[in-house]
Amino acid sequence: MNSIHILLVEDNEGDILLTTEALEEGKIMNKLTVARDGQEAIDFLNKKGNFKNAKLPDLILLDVNLPRKNGHEVLKYIKTHDVFRSIPVIMLTTSSAQNDIDKSYENYANCYITKPIELNDFMVAIGKIEDFWINLVKLPKIHD
Repeated sequence: MNSIHILLVEDNEGDILLTTEALEEGKIMNKLTVARDGQEAIDFLNKKGNFKNAKLPDLILLDVNLPRKNGHEVLKYIKTHDVFRSIPVIMLTTSSAQNDIDKSYENYANCYITKPIELNDFMVAIGKIEDFWINLVKLPKIHD
């Protein structure tokens, strides 16, 4: 089991903290980078500005409701660019709207998870993401 680099695209500080804590409780040491809005995520992937030395992530956790560019715009950008399209993207959001779910899969999200409201349930969900996407699934080799 190898450690992986996860890009968390999330603007809610509480959710950033909870996700970080849940991943730290896991059995694998992962590198976590946080982008706090959609444009920052795109800049990170393109190594612009403060991210010129960034390594591409192995997995992206992407919120739908983000400032500057929303999660759907970021997802569409990722999945329409050859360099990024093989990076698995997990939509991790508070939205349970069918329109958001449908739009995410239309833009080739790898899965859609509605964030549980209860703290313990949220921690369990992140643990399951880690267990499935890090321990079970074979991820593609991403070339910078």
